[in-house]
Amino acid sequence: MRRLYAFWELIRPHQWIKNLFLFVPIFFAGDLFNTNKILLLLLGFLSFSISSSAIYVLNDFKDIESDKLHPLKQKRPLASGKIKKSFATFMMILLGIFGLLLAYLISNSFFFLLLAYLIINIFYSFGLKDVSIVDILIVAIGFVLRTIGGGLIADVYISHWLIIMIFLLSLFLVVAKRREDMLEFVSSGNAIRKSITNYNMDFINLTLTMLSGVIIVAYIMYTVSADVTSRLQSENLYMTSVFVIIGVLRYMQITLVENKSGSPVRILYKDTFIHITLTGWILSFFLIIYLK
Repeated sequence: MRRLYAFWELIRPHQWIKNLFLFVPIFFAGDLFNTNKILLLLLGFLSFSISSSAIYVLNDFKDIESDKLHPLKQKRPLASGKIKKSFATFMMILLGIFGLLLAYLISNSFFFLLLAYLIINIFYSFGLKDVSIVDILIVAIGFVLRTIGGGLIADVYISHWLIIMIFLLSLFLVVAKRREDMLEFVSSGNAIRKSITNYNMDFINLTLTMLSGVIIVAYIMYTVSADVTSRLQSENLYMTSVFVIIGVLRYMQITLVENKSGSPVRILYKDTFIHITLTGWILSFFLIIYLK
């Protein structure tokens, strides 16, 4: 039973929530009730989740020594010795192959996109994560690829505004996550990741401030753009901006005041304020697009 739980920790299924970005294009396209497309997206979600788990295993494998220095990451299966390296390597290869095979069955275009995601993240694990700025850009690009993948599977139009917003939002979350790594580095002197030594708190705080403002402006421009309002047949999308503004402010509060931005996934699961804001945004957007 312990071995099974350790394996569950190794593949990190709680991180699969990130792959819900595959459903973003179909939601914004107003085609959410197309059953056939939703079923394909569910398969795409499974494919991306399995493949991303292979990358998580690879990252843990490469970060064993640094994880042993981290107060929380030292409990990970490989760093703690709960899982043997040989078993982790076997599962990593198996997950990667199965994820790609499932992607190929969905569509050729999605297969090549997922393959590109895996290649980029392999390079990330083998050195690019140690290069400052490049490390956060690659993580943000991963979310953009998820979004594009969802568009390819559902065969729906993806606005350039949507791509810009996804990139900015994911970049914002990654920088906020790096801030907690910086706090750990400042307090203990342990560089959890090599790239953190090329950042400082002023740079991170200023970057967060810049990105938060750009995200809000980009979203408002998206909601009032002629292309979007004509395609979705509504000029009321700007009303949803209030939830985006509140959500960004809350995340800035979590990051700068509470110093708890180390895990965006944990925040999404546990922060009630974020739950209410996200629910309000989804419901308001749903009402405007689907019940017009």
